[in-house]
Amino acid sequence: MLRSIFNPDLYHGHNRHSNFFEGWYFKIIDPSEEYRFAFIPGIFKGKTPDTTHSFLQIVDGSAIKYHYLRYDGSAFSAKPGRFDISVAGNRFSLEQLSLSIDHEEKNISGTLTLNEPVKWPDSIFSPGSMGYYNFLTFMQCYSQVCCLDATLSGTLEINGQSVDFTGGSAYIEKNWGRDFPYGWIWVQANNFSRTGTSLSCSIGHIPFLFTSFRGFLIGFLANGIFYEFTTMNKSKVDIVREGEHYLITAWNKKHLLQIRSLAPKGSFVLCNAPRENNMQPFVEESLQGRVEVLLMDLKQNQVIFHDFSSSGGIEYGGRQELVLIRQKYTQPVPVQLGRACPNPILYKCKTNK
Repeated sequence: MLRSIFNPDLYHGHNRHSNFFEGWYFKIIDPSEEYRFAFIPGIFKGKTPDTTHSFLQIVDGSAIKYHYLRYDGSAFSAKPGRFDISVAGNRFSLEQLSLSIDHEEKNISGTLTLNEPVKWPDSIFSPGSMGYYNFLTFMQCYSQVCCLDATLSGTLEINGQSVDFTGGSAYIEKNWGRDFPYGWIWVQANNFSRTGTSLSCSIGHIPFLFTSFRGFLIGFLANGIFYEFTTMNKSKVDIVREGEHYLITAWNKKHLLQIRSLAPKGSFVLCNAPRENNMQPFVEESLQGRVEVLLMDLKQNQVIFHDFSSSGGIEYGGRQELVLIRQKYTQPVPVQLGRACPNPILYKCKTNK
């Protein structure tokens, strides 16, 4: 147990026999961004034997297709002390994913290598992306960003067609616990015009002892520097829904980060997640998200970063009213997202003149 606290990438369920789930999220995109996939291997341990099973979820973001492959619980395995898991012959680790999927609609095989994976910076007193919350044993759901960004090499055979992912991007995160939060918003992107840039943004309504709170984990990697805005480091966040858009503003004493996300209505699929002793379809996810990011140095009043990603992951789940926060940042921002756009076509917005 201690080993998995200090290395949250690892499997946590060796001594859990019921009321437990754990799943890893591998997002891969080829260099052309024509092929966008998320593979979610994991295990669900229900309160009754008939609900316990392992699974492999497949999100095909380009074709807007979703598959839930259910297997016996024994089809899942995890190597002790290592981030190395397998489900029905499909193997996933920080360094590699090896697929052998034979499904009536989707046949995928091959091995991809993850080169130079970038980890979320942590310490012995603040392990993983959730920090000291990893030391608590009673929380409903835990989250971990395993890999902010990695470059892919290798080829996959997809329905008889060879697809070269060399030079593409990868991202890994995971969740484990009893149930998903009551409501959450998730935005992720690492396909910006500047390589080595990655955004991970999770905001959820979380039960805690006899109360609840809105927790958030926002990490942004740009120009070799990692910027962290989280509940733990006392950052603040403002979340506003503008029609189909979400505008998220996070800030601390030094920096401000604004995120504007949009995904076409028809691009979402419905994924399964744990709820009420079963895996149920209530997670809306798109891999066609258009994500605009602005990073500012507040002390210098300068824009550090402003760019777009057109292959972002966007996920909504549960009761959205629980995560919308009005804690308005009142200082003027020199760039109005979606208005002063470097690429006005992306959001069909008007450029200030």
